[in-house]
Amino acid sequence: MAPDLARGRHSGLFVPLFSIPSSDSWGIGEILDIPILARWLREAGQDLLQILPVNEMAPGQKSPYSAITAMAIDPLFISLRGVAEFLAAGGEQALGGEARDTLRDVRASKIVEHDRIRRIKQEACRLAFARFERGSAAAPALDAWVREQAWWLDDYAVFRALHAAFDERPWTTWPDDVKSCDAAGVERARRELAGEIRFHQYLQWIADRQWQQARKDAGVALVGDLPFMVDLDSADVWAHQDLFDLDASVGVPPDAFSETGQNWGLPVYRWDTKTGGVDGWLRARARRSAALYDGYRIDHLVGFYRTYVIPQDGGKRRFCPADEASQEAQGERVMALFREEGPHIIAEDLGTVPDFVRASLTRVGVPGHRVFRWEREWHHPEQPFRDPRNYPALSVATSGTHDTEPAAVWWEQAPADERRKVAALPDLEPVFGEHDVQEMPFTPALRDALLEILVASGSDLLILPIQDVFGWRDRINVPAKVDHENWTWRLPWPVDAIDAQPAARERAARLRAWCRVHRR
Repeated sequence: MAPDLARGRHSGLFVPLFSIPSSDSWGIGEILDIPILARWLREAGQDLLQILPVNEMAPGQKSPYSAITAMAIDPLFISLRGVAEFLAAGGEQALGGEARDTLRDVRASKIVEHDRIRRIKQEACRLAFARFERGSAAAPALDAWVREQAWWLDDYAVFRALHAAFDERPWTTWPDDVKSCDAAGVERARRELAGEIRFHQYLQWIADRQWQQARKDAGVALVGDLPFMVDLDSADVWAHQDLFDLDASVGVPPDAFSETGQNWGLPVYRWDTKTGGVDGWLRARARRSAALYDGYRIDHLVGFYRTYVIPQDGGKRRFCPADEASQEAQGERVMALFREEGPHIIAEDLGTVPDFVRASLTRVGVPGHRVFRWEREWHHPEQPFRDPRNYPALSVATSGTHDTEPAAVWWEQAPADERRKVAALPDLEPVFGEHDVQEMPFTPALRDALLEILVASGSDLLILPIQDVFGWRDRINVPAKVDHENWTWRLPWPVDAIDAQPAARERAARLRAWCRVHRR
């Protein structure tokens, strides 16, 4: 049974699902690989696993934040070894020769090759579905699940079938009757594309069954990620066009990271709708997240308090709502509806966040992040690092996020003054001793000292990137960069071989000992 993250002190690791393939998976971490990693986590004294969003990504995309749905699981994560119809159809031997060659290549690859994997998984899923449709005793179970999940599945399955029918072009380019989500046009699509709609329902049913089994078998809390916005080309915006302002986009104002601010090109919530429709849709997202996770991180938390709106016609950029009182009321209302569905929520409150937002989070009991490298007394003349033991209990301690460079790289690139201030922390002084801080490499001793002070921190939640636990220099992604490396990192060994790795056994023993000493 998963632990209650709202009570006591907890510790876990962050690793994307795509990064943990096993020997049997298809070159990418899959749903049934979760319990395999979780077994090692439990041996390491950890009781939670945080992953990135698993929503279906747009065709050709690798970023988990570029999704065509806020609700559906990406079929890319389905474990074909657990699909009875695929095995009955002949399994891997039933694939064409080219697909089998590709499968061999992606399994041996050092990175996740999303496009090639998606292509062969699509072929395999079609084989499985064809076998299912020829007559399966499980058909009534699928029908019952489709009825039960209709509140989100109907819109998604029709959208996905239409998207495929129109060569994966954005819905904004479709014929008017389906572009506008007109009832008559959608009903006609249901009839004409019934087989394709059934196929996407089947894939989500398979994914959901595997997910629920993996959650049950994991024995650790599964922590997900709820992106602030959804893509314009998504089932959600298409089906709920009245809830989004399509003549403006979301971004952030100029700050220390960008002199001109950022325009993310994502549609804006219509917070001012009289029907309260956005709240209802967010509640549906929370309900869906509750079906998948024991807790989740709310990405760009500040956006739910105040959204930075960029009109496409060049009009004045603004925050919505405009005044602090309204922003506070809106944010706390959204936090309440998220919490009502049950999972423990965590705020991604990094970057430029007004003081009143952090005060609000404390008041409503939502933990924010304490990223060690940024936790300093910024108003003090010397700007020393905060002692992690003084982090508030209502917080998440961590050494980094998916957007940051690993701790080893950060240390190697840190200026001398920053290194000196790290070395001044009471629990770190013995590690440095008489060493010249400026010349001190990122040694295993330094790695472990930095890790242990976070395990010992006052934060009730500790989530460490797996790269920092091992001292690896591999990065998940570089923000605002599009290349062949972003979002492709995978473990150096199949996850089912992790117990055989001396380094992994040593790390598990060390983590377990630290957690015992520091009561996690």
